[in-house]
Amino acid sequence: MNTPTLRRLHRWRGLAFSVSALLASSSGVIHQVMTWTQDPPPKAIPSGPEVPLDKVRIPLAQAVQAVPTASGGVRAVTLRMIAGEPTYVVWTRDAKTPTYVSGTTGTVASDRDEVFAGEIASRFLGGAPTRKAAVLTTFDTEYLPIFRILPVYRMETGDAAGTRVYVSTMPESVTRFTDNRRQWEADVFSNLHKLAFIRDKALRDAILVLGTAGVFVASLAGLVLFFRTGSRARPAAGS
Repeated sequence: MNTPTLRRLHRWRGLAFSVSALLASSSGVIHQVMTWTQDPPPKAIPSGPEVPLDKVRIPLAQAVQAVPTASGGVRAVTLRMIAGEPTYVVWTRDAKTPTYVSGTTGTVASDRDEVFAGEIASRFLGGAPTRKAAVLTTFDTEYLPIFRILPVYRMETGDAAGTRVYVSTMPESVTRFTDNRRQWEADVFSNLHKLAFIRDKALRDAILVLGTAGVFVASLAGLVLFFRTGSRARPAAGS
């Protein structure tokens, strides 16, 4: 291929894929800004008040026996203060959610999972009251697969900032914290960097691959042009 033809192809290729380069560079700037304006994801560390052992009346074995699915095997048991009462949190092999057993009466408390999620959220927000807005069993446009943990409760404070947290009672912690401003930044980044406005994942991935490959080819063509025409552009020795 002669040099003029290569130049024309490179020019049009660069123009065609400049959109991909602009999106990638602008989203890179936004990503850096987000590291300044947004806190990192919260650590998955259980929190809560100490359990007064003198209030625990039911031994562990008896608490486990109260769980209907315990016969299939128990994976983990923790002891937490929930709703002001010592409570066993029992994870069995067959159940997808924990079973809560009162440490004082030995009875199963069916409503404790939501109560526990609310307490975790409130502690994270410095004592602010929260309410359950949703229970997510799949990822969505705000709670993305990068947060990994499901199911989660979406707990909201109802304040003007739109403060909300996502809580998992499995690691007993907040998995994501956001508000309207933070989410606006995250949405802009996702739309520019990952083309999140395209709902069809297969189409979105194909466009991303095509755009990235096009930028690569255009850059490679630029290098080829540089080395093919560079020697001709240099003045002859002694001129």
